[in-house]
Amino acid sequence: MLEHLGPGVAGVDEAGRGPLAGPVTVAAVVLSRPLPGLRDSKKLAPIRREALAQKIREEALAWAIVSAGTWEIARYNILHATLRAMDRALAHLPCRPARILVDGNRVLPHWKAEPVIQGDGIIDAIAAASILAKVARDREMRILDRHYPLYGFAAHSGYPTARHVEALGRYGPTPFHRRDFGPVARTGRMGHGT
Repeated sequence: MLEHLGPGVAGVDEAGRGPLAGPVTVAAVVLSRPLPGLRDSKKLAPIRREALAQKIREEALAWAIVSAGTWEIARYNILHATLRAMDRALAHLPCRPARILVDGNRVLPHWKAEPVIQGDGIIDAIAAASILAKVARDREMRILDRHYPLYGFAAHSGYPTARHVEALGRYGPTPFHRRDFGPVARTGRMGHGT
């Protein structure tokens, strides 16, 4: 059972720091009450994640979803692009939370926020943020898959699976690949659609 700390608490989490392609997506959520079924998004089946994301959007006191694209990741690196997206997500909340809890071990430079290691398995607002971020990012990767079907983005969401790395070697990177990330940088060439 996740802990609910009240309606003044914003949970913040991201999806997509580890993939080779696509954005890093961040969500911030303020829950007015406990929502049954919340847990770390990675431990939920996709259909359950989608249903919970809809419920969160309908019942949360406030929520915001923001992405940092590949250009921002290239310019600032993945950590700083993620922190910038977290800043923007909190700024987009329609209310100012009394307390901000962020999944992980990093603090936010412009907010008085508390890091919570493995917070998406401890605090319900962070779990809700992890679900919204994952669902939004997965949808974006399915759209990319329609434009670049050779890479299999719908199946692996840009993570470095064997199929994805093989496609990179064969076709080169898309404009949505993170060119500074090892397997992408090692291709050493422009690729499909560039």
